[in-house]
Formats: sequence, C-alpha cells, structure tokens
Amino acid sequence: VQLQASGGGLVQTGDSLRLSCAASGRTFSGYAVGWFRQAPGAERDVVAAISSGDVTYYADSVKGRATISRDNTKKTVYLQVSRLKPEDTAIYYCAARVGSYMYSSAEYDNWGHGTQVTVSS
Repeated sequence: VQLQASGGGLVQTGDSLRLSCAASGRTFSGYAVGWFRQAPGAERDVVAAISSGDVTYYADSVKGRATISRDNTKKTVYLQVSRLKPEDTAIYYCAARVGSYMYSSAEYDNWGHGTQVTVSS
C-alpha cells in the first residue's frame, strides 16, 4: 500500500488542523494506521493509531485534543488535532501495517512522505 499524507501547514496556537493519509494500491481496510511526528533532532514518535477494527490509541501529548478516524471507502485516515501548541510543531507521517497497531515506528513497513505542521506562538 502506498500512502500520502497531506493537510499540514502554518497555524497559530489554539488553531485546529486535520491531516489526511490517503492510501492507494491494495485493500486498505485490513491495515492498521499510525500517525507519527518528528521534530528536529528528536525521534519519530507515535501520535495516534487506529486498528482495522477502529480501535484507537492516543499519545498522552495529544490525548483529549486529537481524533483519529478512517474512511475505508475513501482509503483515507484522518487525524484531527485541536488546541494546537508550538510543541506540536513537527513533520507528521502516516504509516500502515497489516494486523494490530503498534506504538513503535519500527513495526510499520509502509510509510508516506510527511507533511509539515508548524504552530506559531
């Protein structure tokens, strides 16, 4: 499966953003998808994940501010983040794997190019 992340941009503190991860290729419904982010000099960390059965996970850093969802008819997974903070600034990546979602980026073998999110203070 090929993935393409989009929806990033320059926003202000307190704004909301919706990122999209569009898939192409093989059947998408059986994949778990994770959203990761990587700030300069930092590791790539999981932000949120969703299983093929719509079970979701959120990192503490975005819990209560983020919603991950999927539309299998459109082969797209969304990440909505509200009340954005400067520390949310990073490149956001989506990744997919067959089976359950995982917290580690090393467990995913399908990656899209990232989309930059910059939150100004």
